Amino acid sequence: MRPTTEQLDRRYSEEKSQAVPWAAAETRLTAAQIAWIVTVRPDGRPHATPMVPVVHNGKVYFHTGSTEMKYANLKANPHVLVLAGDTAWDSGLDVAVAGTAAPVTDDALLHRLAELYRERWDGRWQLNVRDGGLAAQVPGASPVMFEVTPDRAYGHDKGDPFGQTNYRY
Repeated sequence: MRPTTEQLDRRYSEEKSQAVPWAAAETRLTAAQIAWIVTVRPDGRPHATPMVPVVHNGKVYFHTGSTEMKYANLKANPHVLVLAGDTAWDSGLDVAVAGTAAPVTDDALLHRLAELYRERWDGRWQLNVRDGGLAAQVPGASPVMFEVTPDRAYGHDKGDPFGQTNYRY
């Protein structure tokens, strides 16, 4: 899924800034060893937690256990924010993706995502797919894969020059 527009937001950008192409933002997301996911608790308070993202066909994927807070939050409200970046002030690219998370149940897609997780961690991250879901590796745990479909994203280019690119879908 590619954004329909990429536009530099002049309100938050220096004069010589240029829009960052979505390909660069997607590369940043793909390279992130850890990203943060922000969900909304049923009472409206935010909840943020680190997760390991996989980017595939323009969407962001992550998995969580059915007993975890983010799972309960997503059942009540599927809107999420995925953040990838670092704490540097004057270099790098931070990316924020806002969208909707939904469970993945397609076996072929789950097998592909399990393969992408294995590749990303040199085979150390093993996910087993069974009957349209992820098989528990720990007794009592029920892992669930989620797909984030973006509706907007932001690229924050840090350094000389500073700039913000808005991506709309």
